[in-house]
Amino acid sequence: MKTLTSAAYLDGDDGVVRFSCPYGWSLWLRVLEPEIVRVTFRRPGGDRLDRTWSIAPGRMEPPLEGRDRDSRAGFACPPVSPSVERDRVTIDTGALRLVVHLDPLRLEWFLPDATTPFAADRPSQPYTVSRRTSAFAHHMVRHPSERHYGLGDKSGPLDRTGRRFRLEAVDPMGFDAETSDPLYKVVPVYLAWNAEAGAAYGVFYDNLAAAEIDFGCTIDNYHGLFRSYRAEDGDLDYYMVLGPSPARTVSRLSWLTGGQPLPPKWSLGFGLTSMSIADAPDADARISAIIDEFRRTGIPCDSFHFGSGYTTREGRRYVFTWNRDKFPDPAATVGRLHRAGLRVVTNIKPCLLNDHPRYAEAAEAGLFVKDGETGAPAASQFWDGVGAHIDFTNPRGAGWWRAGMRSALLDHGVDAMWNDNNEYEVWDEDAVCDGAGRPFPQSVARPVQALLMTKAAFDQQTAHRPGERPYVVTRAGPPGLARYGQTWTGDNTTAWKTLRFNLRQGLNMGLSGLFNVGHDVGGFAGPSPDPELLVRFTQFCCLWPRFVMNSWKRSGVVTLPWMYPEVLDEVRSAIALRYRLMPYLYTLMWRAAALDEPPIRPLFYDFAPDGRAAGSDDAFMLGPSLLVAPVLEPGSRTREVYLPKGPDHWVDFHTGARFAAGTAVEVDAPLDRLPLLVRSGAMLPVTRQLAPLDPAADRWRGLLVYLSGGAEALEATLYEDDGAAVDWAEAGSCRIHVRLSASDRRIDLGGVCDGGYRPPFDHLDVQIVTGGNGRSTAVDGREVPESAPIPLRFA
Repeated sequence: MKTLTSAAYLDGDDGVVRFSCPYGWSLWLRVLEPEIVRVTFRRPGGDRLDRTWSIAPGRMEPPLEGRDRDSRAGFACPPVSPSVERDRVTIDTGALRLVVHLDPLRLEWFLPDATTPFAADRPSQPYTVSRRTSAFAHHMVRHPSERHYGLGDKSGPLDRTGRRFRLEAVDPMGFDAETSDPLYKVVPVYLAWNAEAGAAYGVFYDNLAAAEIDFGCTIDNYHGLFRSYRAEDGDLDYYMVLGPSPARTVSRLSWLTGGQPLPPKWSLGFGLTSMSIADAPDADARISAIIDEFRRTGIPCDSFHFGSGYTTREGRRYVFTWNRDKFPDPAATVGRLHRAGLRVVTNIKPCLLNDHPRYAEAAEAGLFVKDGETGAPAASQFWDGVGAHIDFTNPRGAGWWRAGMRSALLDHGVDAMWNDNNEYEVWDEDAVCDGAGRPFPQSVARPVQALLMTKAAFDQQTAHRPGERPYVVTRAGPPGLARYGQTWTGDNTTAWKTLRFNLRQGLNMGLSGLFNVGHDVGGFAGPSPDPELLVRFTQFCCLWPRFVMNSWKRSGVVTLPWMYPEVLDEVRSAIALRYRLMPYLYTLMWRAAALDEPPIRPLFYDFAPDGRAAGSDDAFMLGPSLLVAPVLEPGSRTREVYLPKGPDHWVDFHTGARFAAGTAVEVDAPLDRLPLLVRSGAMLPVTRQLAPLDPAADRWRGLLVYLSGGAEALEATLYEDDGAAVDWAEAGSCRIHVRLSASDRRIDLGGVCDGGYRPPFDHLDVQIVTGGNGRSTAVDGREVPESAPIPLRFA
C-alpha cells in the first residue's frame, strides 16, 4: 500500500474543492448541506463504479441503473469559499469547519467555535492505496471517550468500540448474536459520539465492495489510538454527517439514504410463519388448523407468511412454482386465510437451481449474473444444489422477476413478498452485472442486488394494487434498503443469550437508518423454547415494528403461541399489549417516515446529556415516551432498570407506581408482565381493538396522560389513516394535535385534526393517570365533570 502523503490545492470552482495527490490521485470535497460534506479520492483511471444506489437525499428515487455518483440533485449545495493558506485550506460551512492539512495530508473537523476537532484523520498515514490492486484504507483518530454505533445488523455489544467487523453478506443460519460476523447486510455507516467534544457525527462510506471496519481492535504503537476502514475494491468516497446530537445525526443519515415509507397498518400486527408448516406434506391442512387455533385461543393475528416449502418438490425449491400436491388450489388457500382476517406473505428466493423449470429460459435470455470470461451464468451454491442468481441490474431480469411475482403469486391473491436468502453469495471472481447496459464487476456492489430485488417487489405490488401501500420484507441489502422494505435480524437462535444481543443488534440497526425491524419471535434455529423462554421472547419482541413468530427446528416442532397451554395466557397477554398500544406504535412509524426518527432507540438517543444512559444497553425507548425493560435472564421475576434524567419522574405502566428520574430501580416482572416505564409528561394513545387491524372498525381511542403534578404545558400528535392510504403524508391522513396546560388548580385540554381523513371516532377519552391531584379539568375552555375518562373532541 502507498500513502497519499500530501496534497496541493487546485481550485474551488463549481462547488467542488479539488486537490492533487501523489500517484495520480486527486481529492474532491463537496459541501452538500451545511452539516454534510462529501470526501472523494479519485483514482487516476477513474471511478471503479461511477454510480450509487444508496444516496437518495429528500426521497429522490435513484433509477434502476443507479444515480450518477457525482450528482448533486436533492442537495442544497451552499456556496463554498475556501480559505487558502500555505500549508492548509479551510472550509467553513456555518455548521462545521473543515481544515485540510496539505503536507502531510490529513483532514480535521471542528464545530464552528471549537479549537479542538471533534473528528480527525490519523496524523500518520491516514490514506493508503494500492497500485497493484483496487484496495485502499482510511484511518481516523479514535478518542478514548468516543463510542461507536451502527453498521446495521452486526453482533455484539451496543457500543462497537474495540471490535473489528467484516463488511460482507453471508447466510449465517443460527448465528451467535454475540460473536458471529459477518451477517446479512452490508451497511458501512457508523455513528461516533464524542461526549467530551459535545458532538455526534456519522461516517458513511459509499462503497459496497468487501471491506472491514476496525473500531480499535487493532493496536499499533506507531499510530496512537485509531479506527480504520479497509476495502478490497471500490471507491474511497465517504460522507461526513454532523449532528451534533446523536438523534440529529441518525435523522440526517436516514434522510441522506432516502428514508422509509409508512408501512400498511396490517403489517404491524402479529404474524406467524415456520418453514416446517409449508414444508409438510399436509401443509394445506396445517394452515387450516392454525386458522382454527387462532379462533379458539382468541389470539390476534394479522398475517400468515408462507415459508418457501410451497415451492418444493423432492426437497428442492423452485421459486414462482406451487407444489400442487400440497396446494392443489393456491387461490383457495389464500382466500381461506383472507376470510380469517389474515394477509398472506410469500417467501421468494432470487436463485434458480439449474433444474428449475424456467432455468433454461432465463439463461437463454441472459437474465443471470454472468461469468465475465465465459458469458455463462455465474454458478453459485444455493440450498440443495447449484444454480444462478437473477441480475436485478439488468432491466430484463428485473422485469422477468416482476412478471413472475404477478402471475405466480399476486394473481392468486397473495398480498406481499418476503425476499429471503438474497445475500448473493456469488463467489465467482469474474462475475459481472449487466448494470443496465454498462457492466461492472459484481465484487464492487454485490449487496445492490438485494436492494433492487426489494425495489422490484415494492414496485410490482404498487402496480398490482395502486390504491394501497406495499409491504415488502427483505433479509439482505445495503444503505437505502429501508426505502422499500422491512427487515429483521435474520435466523436467530433460540437462547436467552439471543434476547440480550438481538436487543443490541436491533438498536444498532435503528441507528444505521433501518427503522422498520424486528426479530424472529421464539428463535428460528436451535432447540424449541421452553415455556418461560417462549413467554419472555414474545414479550421482548412484542413492541418492535416487525412482530413475526418464525422457526425451523430439526425436530420438526413448530414454535406456536399455544404450544404450551400452561403459559397461553401470558403469551396472549403480550400480544394483546401490542394491539392496545398500536395507536402509539403507528404514530411512531409515521414519525419514522415523515421525520426520520427511529421508533426503537437506545436510551442515550433521547437522553444524551445523561452519561449513565449512554452505558445502558439492556433496555430501549419506544419513541420518546415508553422505556421498555424486557426480562433477559431465566427465572427472573424482578428487573433492575436505569431511569434517565430529564423527566420529573417515571411511572410503571402496569401499576402506576412512581420512580425518581436518574435512579436505578427494581420493578416487578412476573411472568405475565413486560416491564414498561412511562416518562412524566407523556400522552399515550391506546385502543381496545384486537385483530384484524381494521381502522374502519376501530371506533374508540383513549389517551393516557402522565402529568408531573406541577405547572406544565404539553403537546402531542396522534396519527390516524385508513391503514393503507397512498397519500399518507397529506390528504389521506388525520393528525390529531392535543394540547394540555396545567396550573395549580386546573388542567386545560384542546384538540384539532389536520388532514383529509376522518377516523370512525370523533373524540379521545382522556384519562389523567398521574399528576391530576384533584385539579378541575376544562376541555376547549368548558368545565367538565370530575370523572374518568374525559371526552376530548377534535375539529
